[in-house]
Amino acid sequence: MGKLTLLGLVVLAAVSAAYKDPHYVPGRSVNVHLFEWKWDDIAAECERFLGPSGYAGIQISPPNENVILWTYNRPWWERYQPMSYKLVTRSGDETQFADMVRRCNTAGVRIYVDAVINHMTGEPPENVGTAGSTAVFREWDYPAVPFRSEHFNWPHCVIDGMDYVNNAWRVRNCELVGLKDLNQADEHVRNMIVDFMNELIDYGVAGFRIDAAKHMWPQDLEIIYNRLKNLNTDHGFPENARPYIYQEVIDYGGEAISRDEYTPIGAVTEFKVGMELSNAFRGNNQLRWLSSWGPQWGLLAHSDSFTFIDNHDNERGHGGGGGVLTYKQGKPYRAAMAFLLAHPYGEPQIMSSFDFWDSEVGPPMDREGNIISPAINSDNTCGNGWVCQHRWRQVYAMVGFRNAAGSTGVNDWWDNGSNQIAFCRGGNAFIAFNNDSWDLNQSLQTCLPAGQYCDVISGDKDGSSCRGRTVTVDGNGRAQIQVGANDFDMMLAIHIGPESRL
Repeated sequence: MGKLTLLGLVVLAAVSAAYKDPHYVPGRSVNVHLFEWKWDDIAAECERFLGPSGYAGIQISPPNENVILWTYNRPWWERYQPMSYKLVTRSGDETQFADMVRRCNTAGVRIYVDAVINHMTGEPPENVGTAGSTAVFREWDYPAVPFRSEHFNWPHCVIDGMDYVNNAWRVRNCELVGLKDLNQADEHVRNMIVDFMNELIDYGVAGFRIDAAKHMWPQDLEIIYNRLKNLNTDHGFPENARPYIYQEVIDYGGEAISRDEYTPIGAVTEFKVGMELSNAFRGNNQLRWLSSWGPQWGLLAHSDSFTFIDNHDNERGHGGGGGVLTYKQGKPYRAAMAFLLAHPYGEPQIMSSFDFWDSEVGPPMDREGNIISPAINSDNTCGNGWVCQHRWRQVYAMVGFRNAAGSTGVNDWWDNGSNQIAFCRGGNAFIAFNNDSWDLNQSLQTCLPAGQYCDVISGDKDGSSCRGRTVTVDGNGRAQIQVGANDFDMMLAIHIGPESRL
């Protein structure tokens, strides 16, 4: 291999890695998707809960103007039908957005924007956006950007189901469910998208989820990413830090477009993680096989992988989400999330939902369509129709577990040959799971210093005592670990640090 070729590979690797660092505050490592939250409520949540609980980041809903769809009772998906790049939505205006980003960064919690840059609206019955903009849908005319017909992909076509299997060109150039498909190879389109994303970087965001990345050409996206500004040092980011990019590419295999086409330019949403962990914790695959969890399961490389159990699409059965665990399946769902956070593979995200009874319903709202804020109950859970998984004790406890585990790997794996497993994270943390129909009661190596520990799953620490189980670790690092088959949760977790050690 010649020197020039080798140098080119080094440069390519450096460019790729530049967009795969979330730039979390040191000691933090978990993102949460606060789906459809208002900016003022997010700012308050950063200060009162997310920051103190050790959360690292938040994915927010699209912040730019969308069409208002009263015909469909303001469904969640109206946020994915842009009218312009003005920063006005039901979540708040530009001033509120800027205040949220500043306050969350101050609290040690980074903001990641769900960027809808593949398309504009479809042809809905209504024609007014959240900032008051209008468009001429049949003429592909969006004057508030401005975009005109020449800025969209032609000839006009709509993606057919079989296109995903055998026609990558149509998947990237035709309309996704009738949404008007922008041409990211057009210089004006690129400039409008870059200006929008750079404005958000100026306000202090740390990166972007690229919605529908699979429906755009990687070479066009790479040009857009490379024109983005470095992160704003006024918000605590280091010099020359590039935005974190994680791209929505749904790929379960067997399609014309592969997630591997996008890993050279940024991280990718690894949908297989939720599918496989849901399958395991539903009891359809033995937990012992998780000893090789990671790329050996056909998953992306660790540095390429943005991981989750459910997101706003697959919790509703969209995007190949059938069978994925959600908040509606409490015990196995909590266990799957615990494993996701306990294992070092990938960059994990927790879904934080509002309650829904059909797949179309939008967030809790009043008669005028204003989003109703989550109520915070006396036990720190949410009300007013909000689920708030990030406030579940088992979830925020595992955020603390992952932070305590740090950069350590998995060691001292144990299993019973079926559905009881346990492992250490270096000498910092230990977790055990029981998905069998009989109790786990075993002397196991915890890898922790001798002492008394609170199981952070069964109860918070209360001063010098535990509200849940206490675990005694001996001088050899061993402890008697008990997880009953009928316990409320199927896991036990202990770790160094004040949240767990007595």
